[in-house]
Amino acid sequence: MIRLAVRVRRADAEIVLAELLSLAPAGVEETDLGADVVEYAVYGAPGELPALPDVRAAAGNALVEVATTEVADDWAERWREFHRPVTVGGRLHVRAPWHPPAPAGTHDVVVDPGQAFGTGAHPTTRLCLELLQQVSAEGPFADWGCGTGVLAIAAARLGWGPVTALELDPDAAAVIAANARANGVEVEVRAPFDLLAEQPPWAPTVLANLTPVLHREVAARIEQSPERLIAAGFLARHADDVAPLYAPLGEADRAVEGEWAAVSLA
Repeated sequence: MIRLAVRVRRADAEIVLAELLSLAPAGVEETDLGADVVEYAVYGAPGELPALPDVRAAAGNALVEVATTEVADDWAERWREFHRPVTVGGRLHVRAPWHPPAPAGTHDVVVDPGQAFGTGAHPTTRLCLELLQQVSAEGPFADWGCGTGVLAIAAARLGWGPVTALELDPDAAAVIAANARANGVEVEVRAPFDLLAEQPPWAPTVLANLTPVLHREVAARIEQSPERLIAAGFLARHADDVAPLYAPLGEADRAVEGEWAAVSLA
């Protein structure tokens, strides 16, 4: 297994992440290295990873360093350890299938992340789960950019339905469908779905866990605003810039963890 790592300045991290996700839509590993530097990494067998010229072009002037290394034979086990179970808001317990079931009284959300994020490993996932529990769970629900499907599945477990999940990665449909079956819920998956080229399906409640660049583009293209929208995927210092993009919806709630934020709009 090969690890391809890209180090960039924090000020440029969000733009670079958006570009890298277009090259590796299954997800990237993010590490804060301090000294105002962030590292993004993707894993794969030789020949599966993005070409180095493409990575350099994606990072542009923000690039600090790019390197490839061979990963030790115990990589799969270390990847499993990364995805620790998390309980959010006292009602949702998100875990990978190799961890024990949820404590009594909570909704057990079981998601196999493969090689991508999606079991609460990133603060944006936890922030979305927190805000989801503050909204009345009723009627149709759409997840615009669903990754492993954890948030769409959590929404179905909380009581929304029907649930639609959109994802750019064409291989996501089978993964999300399998995760939905493991949780005994139904999720309609549309993959590949390009939010920059297609009009997302309307639902009264929408979750958009996207980069700031995608938020700006998607918000400008919406033909009909949802009744409620949870927006995430950005640093707290950008929350005041992202929330107004979805006007006439206004900010009703905000959740912050570390340097990340999510807003609930209605």
